[in-house]
Amino acid sequence: MAIEIELSISEGVSEANLPSDEQIQRWAQASYPGSDDAVVSLQVVGSDEMQALNKTYRGKDKPTNVLSFPMDVPDEIGINILGDLALCDTVIEAEAKEQGKSVEAHWAHMIVHGMLHLQGYDHIEDDEAEAMEAHEIEIMQRLGFENPYK
Repeated sequence: MAIEIELSISEGVSEANLPSDEQIQRWAQASYPGSDDAVVSLQVVGSDEMQALNKTYRGKDKPTNVLSFPMDVPDEIGINILGDLALCDTVIEAEAKEQGKSVEAHWAHMIVHGMLHLQGYDHIEDDEAEAMEAHEIEIMQRLGFENPYK
C-alpha cells in the first residue's frame, strides 16, 4: 500500500541540501509494510526548533536528528495517520560527516528510523534495539545503502 507524505520545511531551512520529494517518498515507502494506505507528516526543521522540540518532549536540551510522534487514530476517522516526523537538517548533515557516510545515506537512515518508530518499534531495551536495528539494516540494504551501524 502507499504512504502519503505531507512534507513541510520550516522557515530558515535551506532546501539546497535536502533529499528530493521522490527520495523521501521512496525511503518512507520502503519502511512501511502495512496493508492500508497511510499518511505521515514530515517536517524538516532547523537546529533551534529541533532543540526546543527535544527539550519539550524528551527533556533533552540539545538538537537531535529525528523525533517521531506516533498517532493512534480511531478507525472511524477513516484515515490511517501514522504520525509526525521532525528531522533536523543540520544535525543530519553533521552526523553524516562525523560518521564518514554520505548525507544521502544518513537522510535515508533517519527517515527509515523515524518511520519504524511511528509503527511501534523502539530501542530502549537491548532486545528491542537489536530487532529495530536489524530491520533498519535490512531496509537500508534493500534501498541500496550499506549497514548504517557499521
